[in-house]
Amino acid sequence: MDFIWRSLGKIWRLGGGGWRWQVLWLMNPTFLVGVTGVVRNDRGEILLLRHRFWREGSWGLPSGLAKRNETMEEAFRREVREETAFELSEPHVVRVLSGFRLRLEVHFTASIAGGELSIDRREILEAAFFAPDNLPDGLLVGHRKTVALAIRPAPAEPVSDG
Repeated sequence: MDFIWRSLGKIWRLGGGGWRWQVLWLMNPTFLVGVTGVVRNDRGEILLLRHRFWREGSWGLPSGLAKRNETMEEAFRREVREETAFELSEPHVVRVLSGFRLRLEVHFTASIAGGELSIDRREILEAAFFAPDNLPDGLLVGHRKTVALAIRPAPAEPVSDG
């Protein structure tokens, strides 16, 4: 059996990368990747949406799915732009979640860098800004956790004697 594994290792190392990626892709599950995040205005308020496809009465963060060949940051910016017409500052990752069958989620934080609020009525029923200490009832539980992570104070920088 050791001979077989050594031989497979040699074959694997001989070829170029393209066919290796195809083999890995065929042997492993394909995941959907969701993006969501905390978007803040210049007053520090958080943008929340009522989405047509969510449970009635719920509020949540701008969200969507990444498309092929997009970075996660590009996907988040695109989703916010499509849903609200806002442009964003550089997004920063707050957390990454897995365990939703074949779905991963990347949660970001960013600030509005431009644009005027104009919601996509096909998907979004309502958009509003809320103070971090006055979030509405009905905010999705997972999104409430993301808000808490995004607004927590940054850890103190270590002090050096040098």
